[in-house]
Amino acid sequence: MRSSDEIEMPRAIPAMWRLCKLGYQHEPGLLVFAFSMTLLAAVPDALLALWLKILADGLLQEDRAKVILATAGIAVSVTATWLLRTVSTRVSRRFRDRVTIALEAHVARLQASVATIEHHERRDYLDRLSVLRKQVFVLDHMYMSLFSTCGWILRLGVTVALLVSIHPVLALLVLFAVPTVVTSAWRPGVERVIEERNASYSRLADHLFRTATTAAAGKEVRVTGIGPDLVAQRREEWEHWYQPIAATRWVSATWHALAWAIFAAAYVGAVALVAVGLNGSVGDVLLLLAAGARLSAYIGATVGEIGFLRGIWLDGSRRLVWLENYAAAFDEGAEDDVPERLHDGIRLEHLTFAYPGTDRAVLDDVSVHLPAGRVIAIVGENGAGKSTLVKLLAKMYQPTSGSILVEGQPLERLRTVDWRTRIAGAFQDFFRFEFRAQHSVGLGDLPRYDEKPAVVTAVGRAGAQDVVDRLAAGLETQLGPTWPDGAEVSFGQWQKLALARGFMRDQPLLLILDEPTAALDAETEHALFERYAASARNNTDGRITILVSHRFSTVRMADLIVVLDGSHLAESGTHEQLMANNGPYASLYQIQANAYS
Repeated sequence: MRSSDEIEMPRAIPAMWRLCKLGYQHEPGLLVFAFSMTLLAAVPDALLALWLKILADGLLQEDRAKVILATAGIAVSVTATWLLRTVSTRVSRRFRDRVTIALEAHVARLQASVATIEHHERRDYLDRLSVLRKQVFVLDHMYMSLFSTCGWILRLGVTVALLVSIHPVLALLVLFAVPTVVTSAWRPGVERVIEERNASYSRLADHLFRTATTAAAGKEVRVTGIGPDLVAQRREEWEHWYQPIAATRWVSATWHALAWAIFAAAYVGAVALVAVGLNGSVGDVLLLLAAGARLSAYIGATVGEIGFLRGIWLDGSRRLVWLENYAAAFDEGAEDDVPERLHDGIRLEHLTFAYPGTDRAVLDDVSVHLPAGRVIAIVGENGAGKSTLVKLLAKMYQPTSGSILVEGQPLERLRTVDWRTRIAGAFQDFFRFEFRAQHSVGLGDLPRYDEKPAVVTAVGRAGAQDVVDRLAAGLETQLGPTWPDGAEVSFGQWQKLALARGFMRDQPLLLILDEPTAALDAETEHALFERYAASARNNTDGRITILVSHRFSTVRMADLIVVLDGSHLAESGTHEQLMANNGPYASLYQIQANAYS
């Protein structure tokens, strides 16, 4: 498996090509048709200058055939341009709407499918994803921009051919347009670098805005009176983000304006050359004026689209492909089957872990055997690494060094999806799924999402029947007061429902209970854990149950207690053995016992 640090931003052109293939994969017919219509609409529009030349020559030469040809050509060009552009717009809009859903779903699926949660916590990844989330809402426009760019380039080709028909030297006008293309392609890239470099200010500004305007923080914002301060700080953070970007835009705009000034001077010189130097006909001058004016418009449109492609398409596609590569990297090397049952258990060998972007080891050289079929308690003071350890066991992170062995197999080599299907439990930082109560619990075992008997069993295991009984429609009740007929649910009730969700799976190899009952009283927690520990010891698949709790009256029932202290393994053993050792566990236990006496 490759380290996530090795996943670099891909090159622009291959990334853009992959995004093109992604659009074709989802909507091949609409993509081809929309692209074809855009190209067809370009031709009659570009030929208008030719019809004007023929019309002028026909009028001056009193050539009736030329006048009729030119008039018919103008009529056909105008009508065809309008018709093809209308059809192209309608088809492109339908393609854009359909591909938008596909792309947004693709990005969401990629982020949700990443085996670990590292990308949610690393600042450099968060900044990169923050920009991608903003870009994903305009990713669909990139296809339209690509189509338009090809259409404008086709118009340019036809227009240059018309100019060359007057004199080959007029083709040099395209060379004088190169600086505008260069600056157009250069500007968005420079601005994007500054935007990403200062993305943390933008994220903080967004966070402050949500804090000031959403219900979650509403009570404390009003009680503390910090609303005006949040608004002021949000403005300050936004200025921190915007000022360097604005300064960069001024510099890039200056260079861009200079590039256009060069083209304008060349265009004026070309008109003088044809009218005076070459003694061109009225038709030639009219063709130059019409084609030259259109040339500047076409170049401007092409430059604008190239700028959009450079700033959004190329940049956004690189970020999207990076996310695809990042998600795929975690499946590399994870090819071994998950054992059907545990005989030996799980071994941690010299396990060390530091959170991404930091050098401080949260776990340092931890080695311990978690035997199969046993209830394991993990204790220690806040910050000792208890929750980090269970997240490593769940493959939410990769160890910095050392290894986790499941029945002698490295955990990193086990298929992540298969391993996760053999894990159950609840975490202290549970999420509130505002669905119907049955589905909020049923998510714990997705194949049985709609099986009410399984949900009822899980509710009973979690001791959450009292919560269901208080809901107006029982398990059919919509949770969350912001939804129609939604029920207000207290923190403790949410916690019980989360615990029930963790008990949905009947035969997990690893059951993790990471302080999932902190909102419950000590007696309720003790009774719950005691009942489930007894059940865990009677299983036949070698299940390991891990309890993380600050309440020592609960953890004393465990078969093995692992004590963490300052990122190190301080000691391990049964309650009786650790009390006899008179070490860190005994000290912590006595302090808590005295507090309750």
